[in-house]
Amino acid sequence: MPANADATAGKIDFKRELACYSAPRGRFELITVPPLRYLMIDGHGDPNTASSYADALATLYPVAYRLKFASRSELGRDYTVPPLEALWWADDMAAFTAARDKSRWDWTAMIMIPDWLDAAAVAEARETVRRKAGAPAIDALRAETLAEDLVVQTLHIGPYDAEGPVLAALHDEFLPANGLGLTGRHHEIYLGDPRRSAPERLRTILRQPVVRTQNSRESGSSRPRSAS
Repeated sequence: MPANADATAGKIDFKRELACYSAPRGRFELITVPPLRYLMIDGHGDPNTASSYADALATLYPVAYRLKFASRSELGRDYTVPPLEALWWADDMAAFTAARDKSRWDWTAMIMIPDWLDAAAVAEARETVRRKAGAPAIDALRAETLAEDLVVQTLHIGPYDAEGPVLAALHDEFLPANGLGLTGRHHEIYLGDPRRSAPERLRTILRQPVVRTQNSRESGSSRPRSAS
């Protein structure tokens, strides 16, 4: 398609195209996720109070939209910018499931980008945003492929602070009962906008990369759904 073609009719919404952007509410689902490429920025601390988290978002969105507009105008390929996502971890995972001590959290804020946008496109977008927007965390931004493969996920509807019991049930009940072990970092996909939605209506996919234990392999656990 030529760069000046009307790409609006073929606009891609990855939340509809990729099954990994949907999850059941009230139960855990085992799926396989394809490798996906992201804009990423790392940080530490409570996302509600850490200036580094606000700086990360103030950088990710301008670069993500610059890539979208460049893809539409230069490649004739338009898409909806995917939702904000984040990886979360701590030295003691009880900081997530029990204490919920956000000051101890490490995080990677990220937005998925299409695989047809190469390193040169990302570099151009980064430099354009640096010149025009003065994004505060631009030097910390990188593009990286995340390969999670086998994951368990569920849809949480409600405040972010109410996730603790769901994560405790995942770690303490579902994973042991199904012969699964933790691997990789806790992953959240924010389908709702906290600036526009009441806390009780926020929609968040809670995802955990997992690995099958020897017992699960021997017992022949159910096969995961492909989410590509």
